[in-house]
Amino acid sequence: MSGLRLFNTKDDVTEVVSRLAEVEADVQGLVEAHMETLLGVRFLASEYTTGPVHGGRIDSLGLDENGSPVIVEYKRGVDAGVINQGLFYLSWLVDHRAEFEHLVRDRLGATAASQVLWSGPRLICLAGDFTRYDVHAVREHRRSIDLVRYRFFGSELVGLETVASVSGGVPVARRARRQAVAQAVNVQGMPMMELASAVDEALLGLGDGVNRVERKTYRAYQRLRNFACVCPPQRTKVLVYLKVDPEDVDLVPGFTRDVSGLGHHGTGDLEVQLRTPKDVERARDLFRASYAAA
Repeated sequence: MSGLRLFNTKDDVTEVVSRLAEVEADVQGLVEAHMETLLGVRFLASEYTTGPVHGGRIDSLGLDENGSPVIVEYKRGVDAGVINQGLFYLSWLVDHRAEFEHLVRDRLGATAASQVLWSGPRLICLAGDFTRYDVHAVREHRRSIDLVRYRFFGSELVGLETVASVSGGVPVARRARRQAVAQAVNVQGMPMMELASAVDEALLGLGDGVNRVERKTYRAYQRLRNFACVCPPQRTKVLVYLKVDPEDVDLVPGFTRDVSGLGHHGTGDLEVQLRTPKDVERARDLFRASYAAA
């Protein structure tokens, strides 16, 4: 995986050689059985037929943490057709929203079906590798596409690496992003609007491939999975939820809080309360830790 080498140090230092799956179905079966853990996507259906007119069969259908429909297509090795194949199915999905929502209702219930987010349906291509032409191609499309490289290590380990991640829609300049944040929040006083913009800048600036998803009650920042969710500012603070284990953090009253098991908007078990620009600086290491785990 992109030069990554894995070593076992239990008795002596020995390299664990990476390998591809024997057949494509091995990858698909593993991911479908553990899709929420591996991709942050709730599994809906396997080998879903698109009907006799369209004449296709989608490898996997799912729903991500923010309610966006997800198509997952698998290839054992390198396949130049995987992106076009996935886009073919994605177009079908957008044209058959009612059918997808009916599937969600059957599998996950009426509440999940009523909250499907159609502004950014996603395609995840999971393969043994991709070419530089694949990476370039996804950046030319106005769709949400993730290219994910896999490798098996020995008989018990599997690695996933995001090669490219592009959000749907026309790219937005960073200044325009700041303006969008300011316009999206309706709070009294410029300081909270500026603080929200500073948080947005910090999260988008963590690395390449950070996508932002707008929901009514929160804004999610994701790579393959969500790593941060930001709620609209309150009068005196901005709440950020991170995918960081609260047990690994020295919790500070008024700054960080364990919200595992508590209901809140967005995803993540660690709540970070930001009141000043200094709080944003204090939180940067937590932002990075959550980003690295996504």
